[in-house]
Amino acid sequence: MTMVYEDRGDDAAVEVPMRRIRFTINGEKKIAEVEPRLLLSHLIRRGVGLTGTHMGCDTTNCGACTVLVDGKAVKSCTMLAVQVDGRSVETVEGLATASELHPLQEGFKQEHGLQCGFCTPGMMMAAKALLDRNPDPTEEDVRWALSGNLCRCTGYQNIVKSVLWAAAKLRPGTADPDAAE
Repeated sequence: MTMVYEDRGDDAAVEVPMRRIRFTINGEKKIAEVEPRLLLSHLIRRGVGLTGTHMGCDTTNCGACTVLVDGKAVKSCTMLAVQVDGRSVETVEGLATASELHPLQEGFKQEHGLQCGFCTPGMMMAAKALLDRNPDPTEEDVRWALSGNLCRCTGYQNIVKSVLWAAAKLRPGTADPDAAE
């Protein structure tokens, strides 16, 4: 809905109040001054400069912007930045270390779980939330966990295989997930 107001000739600009928030992103503590209407996805991309969180639809349909907030997968395009005050955010950039890929990243590479790569960060973060709470998921569990994320390039089969590969690698005593097949 559009609102139209009578112009009374006062040129005083109405300032949007700023809020100071404290949050942790990928293990780093941050403080930000944000407008209350700022979306979390914009804070992550423009404010923090982490561009792995993709903006696809702004309506929660595609899931390309999925991040973890206190370990739970959320779509950052419809969460306000002020809602992460005092909370922990994880993005795809936080998966790998300086010297090695996270098993989910390895799995997507090993099992050819991506094509154009646009949906991949959101898929990986949704998958991480699943594997953090269920280290031994079934194929059905993986499909359910990823059901809020769209891929316009693949048939999802390799994405599911990638997550199952990562789950096998993360399980204690499994050094080579390919050997488990």
